Amino acid sequence: MSKIDKSKLPSRHATEGPDRAPHRAFYYAMGLSEEEIHQPFVGVATTWNETAPCNITLRRQAQAAKRGVAATGGTPREFTTITVTDGIAMGHQGMKASLVSRETIADSVELCVRGHAYDGLVGIAGCDKSLPGMMMAMLRLNVPAVFIYGGSILPGRFHGRDITIQDVFEAVGEHSSGAMTDAELLEIEKVACPTGGSCGGQFTANTMACVSEAVGLALPNSTMMPAPYDSRDEYADAAGREVMRLIESNLRPRDIVTLKSLENAATVVAASGGSTNAGLHLPAMANEAGIDFDLFDVAKIFKRTPYIADLKPGGKYVAKDLYEAGGVPVLMKALLDGGYLHSDCMTVTGKTIAENLDGFTFPAEQNVIRTTDAPLTPTGGVVGLRGNLAPDGA
Repeated sequence: MSKIDKSKLPSRHATEGPDRAPHRAFYYAMGLSEEEIHQPFVGVATTWNETAPCNITLRRQAQAAKRGVAATGGTPREFTTITVTDGIAMGHQGMKASLVSRETIADSVELCVRGHAYDGLVGIAGCDKSLPGMMMAMLRLNVPAVFIYGGSILPGRFHGRDITIQDVFEAVGEHSSGAMTDAELLEIEKVACPTGGSCGGQFTANTMACVSEAVGLALPNSTMMPAPYDSRDEYADAAGREVMRLIESNLRPRDIVTLKSLENAATVVAASGGSTNAGLHLPAMANEAGIDFDLFDVAKIFKRTPYIADLKPGGKYVAKDLYEAGGVPVLMKALLDGGYLHSDCMTVTGKTIAENLDGFTFPAEQNVIRTTDAPLTPTGGVVGLRGNLAPDGA
């Protein structure tokens, strides 16, 4: 039984008082008990579907999040929304739907939460546009919320080496030039993606997953663990428990996502060699929070931030390797120690970035992440263009 006073929560409008008997009748029809109806309601939103491997594991993680909500006195209500996955939409007219899907995801999550007066939200997403779309919805709704990334795919093996989907794209070029046979192309396409999860390199999904931790909306070290690992469910369960604490303390996404936390997120993107799409998504998230933070602000941060995580596509390693090296907290610890992060930004744990990272030490015996005084390159791989060639930036 929850100790939270429901008389001050949004869900009271759908469940409390004699005139809400018809509403409660619908909940009884779905098997809820009287006690569950009078507890805080938490939406558990996922982008689960069968369009691509990115989202195929999210249903399992949603069940763990629901258990966490229920264990701490909440009533979880699961729902899904659409995704358009670039890996399959690319190369034909489907790509026109990609960026639009980000807005549809944000809109649909907002509508479901508002329409049913949910008190909190656990958002679970797994591919390029679904991550920013889900976080945009959290900021727009501004109900207590925790973001969970679905996790990345494990690397495939081809002729004795680790490969990702990037290698398959490159194999198409080799095949077209005659350097790869039909049989070899078939072999590589069958082994490149051995599990569910998002693309393993530091492409848009993993980049925005890093953003979710850096900006404070995701639990520390929750993002880089590969999707197939059962231990991912522990983070989903923890997210369900955490959102109930956020409802009790009334800590909301716009209390967490500030100009300084967005600057932290852009810094982590630059340091990890992240996707250029962050230049689209970070300003969109800022806009939902009413913060002026545009492409030029992102570019300034990229210009001053050292590139210290040796991740594909520009480097050697994948998300699984980053996780085994200590995950996003170790990357952030290196940046914090180098003076590149704002240490006082609040997070969903109710603690600041500095407090979350207090127990982390930089591991010397790994090659994935470097310190800021020994970077791969002095700045990240993205430059913002400004001038008469691109008045709005590029």
